[in-house]
Amino acid sequence: MAHGKARFRARDPDLAGTRTDAARHRGRHGAVIATIAQGLADAFTEILSVLAPEECVCCGAEDSALCGACARRLRLLCARPFRAEAQAPALLTVDGSVLVPVVAAGHYRDELAQALLSFKHLGQGRLAATLAPALGKAIRAAVGDASNICLVPVPSSNAAFRRRGFSPVHLLLSHLRRRKALPGVEVKDVLKKTGPGLAGLIGMAGVLRIADRWTTGAAGGQKGLGRGERARRVRGSMRVRAVFRAGPLDGVPCVIVDDVLTTGATLAEAARAVSTAGGTVCGAVVLAATRPPTGSDPPKPAGRHILRRLKPKNK
Repeated sequence: MAHGKARFRARDPDLAGTRTDAARHRGRHGAVIATIAQGLADAFTEILSVLAPEECVCCGAEDSALCGACARRLRLLCARPFRAEAQAPALLTVDGSVLVPVVAAGHYRDELAQALLSFKHLGQGRLAATLAPALGKAIRAAVGDASNICLVPVPSSNAAFRRRGFSPVHLLLSHLRRRKALPGVEVKDVLKKTGPGLAGLIGMAGVLRIADRWTTGAAGGQKGLGRGERARRVRGSMRVRAVFRAGPLDGVPCVIVDDVLTTGATLAEAARAVSTAGGTVCGAVVLAATRPPTGSDPPKPAGRHILRRLKPKNK
């Protein structure tokens, strides 16, 4: 009789005993833990803002690396990507033909220039959240909806990487990839800096002999150098990584990506290295471009698919 009752109780869930190993109230407990974690994070942020006050890199407003007003102005500066190779002499032939077409997100001035300088040189990594979407918009304006484009970031020199701890272009592209802002477009870390070749070393020696350029030359940067000095300094300074030399780039349409365009010498060198490895350089995209000389023609809007409409040049 007792055995029969036990069998009946096992079949009837209302008569069965309560399981002690079942997880109960998971939703409520999870919400409580999330609320506590968020509260602790907010409290830590408040304490950090008191111990190490943060100011807007553009206007100095407190409690933010980039205040809302300056962020809006930066977005306006990058609202209309434009063609920028006309102001980069290293990207043009003697007769004015375009070697490498370039699309820029905005002009290198005001909030964009200040935010980019702070991002690269002052450790303001959080500015990537504002700068990366501007770069992504320029990339989309350049390649449209193409899904067979390979983005090739321009690498930082070893000295710059050690000084900053990161490569600005790689960090911006990683930010876009994590947010899936570039669907169908592949990013390949193809290039590496190798130091200048013989011609570059001769050019650097000439720069170092000039007293007022000593600091620039010793630091390894190019700010303040003229067109010829920049071209000599970067000539032969890039090559494709060994893993990409055995054919993976053959015929692949590539777009070079950099942060700032000045004379175009760096982009020209990157395009040379990619072309040497068999890649088809369709153009380049930059976050900011220096403004053209006074009296020159205004920049043209980028439009859509602008790089694909141009005949690729492997110079």
